[in-house]
Amino acid sequence: MTDERRPETPAEADGTTGLLTALGKMMKLLRERKGLTQRDFGQMVGYGPDAISAMERGVRTMRPEVLEKADELLDAGGLLLQAIPELREAMSRVRTRHPEWYRSYAALEAEAVELHFYANQGVPGLLQTRDYAWAMFSRRRPLLDEETIEKRVADRLARQQIFDRWPMPMISYVLEEVVLERPIGGRAVRREQLKQLLRISELRNVEIQVMPTAIENHPNMGGAFNLLTPQKHPQVAYTEVQGFPRLITDLLEVRTIADRYGIMRAMALPPEESSVLIEKMLEEL
Repeated sequence: MTDERRPETPAEADGTTGLLTALGKMMKLLRERKGLTQRDFGQMVGYGPDAISAMERGVRTMRPEVLEKADELLDAGGLLLQAIPELREAMSRVRTRHPEWYRSYAALEAEAVELHFYANQGVPGLLQTRDYAWAMFSRRRPLLDEETIEKRVADRLARQQIFDRWPMPMISYVLEEVVLERPIGGRAVRREQLKQLLRISELRNVEIQVMPTAIENHPNMGGAFNLLTPQKHPQVAYTEVQGFPRLITDLLEVRTIADRYGIMRAMALPPEESSVLIEKMLEEL
């Protein structure tokens, strides 16, 4: 059996999982009685079907405004409204420096002796400038309020203290060329982000490599991933797809991902050539 655990959530740590699960079950029952699919109901309250599914399973904190709309739309007769004070109290207890699902991964990252990242969509968090991080969070759906965005950005930048840690962890990146070409936040933000990559690449414990778009035989079409080696623990892998995280501890699965990463490093431009490419992109801006 695979010895796999998903990242612990603050809701679990603070004992509020029972409330979120119960609310999710009630909402699901009321929704099904009305004959609505998760997609139908999601459109009515402003969320996608995946988000509704996560709420109904109790793995995503339900917002009070969702309960208010659900009570009316699902003819709950005030039943869901009665739970809002308890929900607000639960939300205050589960607030943490990181999003709900992120707590265990953040702890692993902070103590890792080796970190390896493959990115095919956006610049990884540890490399992001403040403006790039802000642009990423401000454009995500469903929309976040400015207070939440500011908090997420501050927490992301705080994680970058890992570059100043001693003893230094060994860190490597393979970034798809398109990641560097995508102008997240606009021209000026992209320029500063490219400069940031060059600055970090000069650290003696960091190697940044670019995977050219022209590569014909790509060994990994399964999406982005991270590889971490915590102190006194075996290497683990982390992936996230559409907001659903997975912390992989099965040795065979981790080895498979690590093998792919090794092949990609061999195929990508060496660190020096990658820096030259980034400098060329800067000159063209």
